[in-house]
Amino acid sequence: MTAELLTERRGAVLLLTLSDPATRNALSHGVIAAGIEALNMAESDPELRCVLLCGAGGHFCAGGNLQSLLERRRSGAPAQVRMLEHLHQFIEALRVCPKPVIAAVEGAAAGAGFSLALACDLIVAADDARFILSHGRIGLSPDAGATWLLMQALPRPLVQQLVWLGEPVTAQQLHAWGVVGSVVDQGHTVAAALRLAERLAAMAPNALASGKELVAHAGGRSLAQQLDAERDHFVANLFHANGAEGLNAFLEKRAPKFG
Repeated sequence: MTAELLTERRGAVLLLTLSDPATRNALSHGVIAAGIEALNMAESDPELRCVLLCGAGGHFCAGGNLQSLLERRRSGAPAQVRMLEHLHQFIEALRVCPKPVIAAVEGAAAGAGFSLALACDLIVAADDARFILSHGRIGLSPDAGATWLLMQALPRPLVQQLVWLGEPVTAQQLHAWGVVGSVVDQGHTVAAALRLAERLAAMAPNALASGKELVAHAGGRSLAQQLDAERDHFVANLFHANGAEGLNAFLEKRAPKFG
């Protein structure tokens, strides 16, 4: 069966499903290209308010296909460089998409699959889900932004241990560390993530985009720079039509209808 990315609209939510159960949804050029294209489409479609990423067959994503890695090793370094650059474009697309992106993780999120989940804004994980940076076990080092993404959330010694030892981490442990947002029963992650996505889809998209951008850049700015950015975003959102709708709805004690 050929690896593919299944796309489905669920109201204002775009559901993206990594689908190659035989390899636990290992990534391919085609899947990565489809993911980037889907995120670009979601960004430009005002009817889509949120993106949900999941995997088929009871697993999220096993990362790279080891057989393909061996083949690229025989082909020479340039082929692997191209693959990694393509994968990294996918990671960047997840991070810069102005709309909320939620990962629904069942089973294994390994290697670059762990990175994919980390690149999303929120993670909903099954109670039996396992996350692992498996690179070290086969003589490799992390890719797909794993080290950067983990260092945004965890102390350096914890990240170093994950990188070096390649031991699985449970959803419960990552929840306790603040990386996973919520843990649900096995088989219910997509439903739980859809409920969360629908809540976000009902909110003002401009305010959600501002919140994502402000959080993304906060760590690299001084307080003064962040205060300036918050000022600019606040004023822009106040004078947006959704700002008026939100204020009037609150004062009139009704649910807002954001455009």
